Amino acid sequence: MRLYKTIMKRLTAGVAITVFSANSAYVFANADHVTQMHELTLIQTQTLLRQGTLSVAQLRDYYLQRIEQLDDNGPKLNAVVTFNQQLDQQVAALDKKLINRAPLGTLFGAMVLLKDNIDTTGMPNTAGSWLMREHIPSKDAYLVEKLKAQDAIILGKTNLSEWANFRSTMSSSGWSSLHGQTLNPHDPTRSPCGSSSGSGVAVAADLTLLAVGTETDGSITCPAAVNGIVGIKPTLGLVSRSGIIPIAHSQDTAGPMTRSVADAVIMLEAMMGLDPNDAASMAPLSLSEHLKIDGLKGKRIGVVRNMMGYHPQLDDVFEAQLNVLKEAGAIIVDNANIENKGEWNEDEYSILLAEFKAGLNHYLATSNAPVKNLQEAIKRNQATKERTMPIFGQEIFQSALHAPKLNEQSYLDALSNAKRKAGKEGIDATLVKYKVDLLIAPTTAPAWKIDHIDGDHFLGSASGAAAVAGYPHITVPMGAVRGMPVNISFFGKAKSEGVLIEAAYGFEQATKARITPFLNEQASE
Repeated sequence: MRLYKTIMKRLTAGVAITVFSANSAYVFANADHVTQMHELTLIQTQTLLRQGTLSVAQLRDYYLQRIEQLDDNGPKLNAVVTFNQQLDQQVAALDKKLINRAPLGTLFGAMVLLKDNIDTTGMPNTAGSWLMREHIPSKDAYLVEKLKAQDAIILGKTNLSEWANFRSTMSSSGWSSLHGQTLNPHDPTRSPCGSSSGSGVAVAADLTLLAVGTETDGSITCPAAVNGIVGIKPTLGLVSRSGIIPIAHSQDTAGPMTRSVADAVIMLEAMMGLDPNDAASMAPLSLSEHLKIDGLKGKRIGVVRNMMGYHPQLDDVFEAQLNVLKEAGAIIVDNANIENKGEWNEDEYSILLAEFKAGLNHYLATSNAPVKNLQEAIKRNQATKERTMPIFGQEIFQSALHAPKLNEQSYLDALSNAKRKAGKEGIDATLVKYKVDLLIAPTTAPAWKIDHIDGDHFLGSASGAAAVAGYPHITVPMGAVRGMPVNISFFGKAKSEGVLIEAAYGFEQATKARITPFLNEQASE
């Protein structure tokens, strides 16, 4: 069931709009202009709006028709699950500002989809759980307030791996008991990864301009990679965590998912801010100034070889990028391995269990959610298991129920050890040892087949160290393996977003490696 989901088709009088196919350009024409709307960037969108060539209402109608053709019909990607009931009011207000030449925010004209674990007024916030289907928050998450303040238009919400992939070890990424399975637009039989599955798919399939994902460990970077888009997991605290259904406060962060590095950077700048309700919140960084075409020049880049080797064709694509980096002026330092890689894994899982129990109980108890704590969620899942647990169980929930409290020494020791091993003794020590500015590795393997019997077939990734340390990680398209997109990861020390953006943007401009999914709207009709 798709709550509050209605497709609005209000085509402006005097403007001819034609959709030739789901994979061709969407064209609108008036007396003087013919404009292709497929895969617009933020700057292109804003230019058209300022010129009066395009209205915000026409922009809305473009994305709504794409969603109807590709998400509800055709391949039935199932990425967008809820529409904003205040969409028309937001569109009209922005069109009025444009007509009156009023001051505009940095994201004016940007249609944004939010992952369905982010509080937004007028829309359910469910974490994909059938149990949470009637949970409508009373206020926006801090990051949503920030986006609206910059004139972003909240289009709706996206599907996710239920409870952000933290209910069962046998979960299928992109599946939730409330909304079902999201599909990869490059091959609908393959996984969209998760847990920000719908956000990644929606951006890749051009169902929106921008999307917000959240990550604890890989939940932005993996779906960005397997769907062939850009994702930024920022330093912990740059984006407020308040108003987001949590997994672990020591690792959780929201971040942008877009089709270009520039769009991601502008969006991230809009999302940052000091939030009095988030103790980890920090002052914003200036990031747009780092969008330099020659950003790779002189950068010393360490190749983390021990984050490779799990997929030979992926490694082949990655190897080819080293020459691109060198030609753009980067200095490649090979075999800059994180020598203690993975030593934090056991501690990380202990931390996640403990923080999930405490964080979820607090979120549920302080919201108007229909479920008040983890124990109740377990009982209600069991009571409605035909609906909530048809393909996997809730053993992670059950383990979390018995996790230590946050003031217990076992938890405190695990937290200290994991942060030290991944941060100071991991990424930081590697940067110092090899005298490099940042580290690179393949982000993750190409998307695997969706499997509701055995769950996800995850081979490896570059996400762990940055996720546990709370450090930034940017993933950018670098090519394809047999038609499926693969990405390269740029990561480094805390608050090194500027350095990473220069490298990531320089690489993107040198390669322009993102591939557009071939979508046939008749495929599943």
